[in-house]
Amino acid sequence: MTLLHRARSAVRRLGLDVARYPDECPDHQVARLLDHHRVDVVLDVGAHTGHYASQLRVCGYRGRITSFEPVGELHRQLLRRAAGDPRWHTVRGALGDRPGTAVINVAGNAGASSSLLPMLDLHTEASPGSAYVRTEEVRVERLDALWPGLVAEGERAFLKLDVQGFERQVLDGAGERVADCAGLQLEMSLVPLYDGGMLHREALDWAQERGFTLMHLLPGFTDGRTGRMYQCDAVLFRE
Repeated sequence: MTLLHRARSAVRRLGLDVARYPDECPDHQVARLLDHHRVDVVLDVGAHTGHYASQLRVCGYRGRITSFEPVGELHRQLLRRAAGDPRWHTVRGALGDRPGTAVINVAGNAGASSSLLPMLDLHTEASPGSAYVRTEEVRVERLDALWPGLVAEGERAFLKLDVQGFERQVLDGAGERVADCAGLQLEMSLVPLYDGGMLHREALDWAQERGFTLMHLLPGFTDGRTGRMYQCDAVLFRE
């Protein structure tokens, strides 16, 4: 038995796990794909407090990152996290299919499940702590309107969405700029969790119709009562 296997056996008795780092880290696989496809800039939409971007840095991605987060307190934490990285820019706001203001529902699980859409009962039954606790008015912009200030001519962009069911609106707001994306990372719901949210079949069909190929899957929100996975992330690139 290898040292890794012995360590795993020991800590699993405590309900934990040990993995070879970074090769077995899911974010490392994303960073490897970003490098292989020569991505210059990551558009991190629904950044929360910056965990995703931080993990990309740990796993070796050195390109530019722009992180969008609409919830005020979460954006303040994001801003502090990005402060020492000159190639990581943050924007307070949401992306959607029309500019203006909207009301976001802030979730009780440190804001992780916050959404511009109503949450369905299945979500709160599986994770009671994710229930909405308050609302906040936020600014919404279309990505295609912001694009010239985010991506320079000739740069290869990667669009990552973690927007809790609001994917269709963000993608609609990207307009023709989707054709300028080298790759996408979409959080996909396998069952309805948000009222009106895009489900995985629609998301994959949408991406395939626009020339993207599924290259990696990352596990996500799982019902601890049953073991059933409700969300996962699809990582897609153009061949």
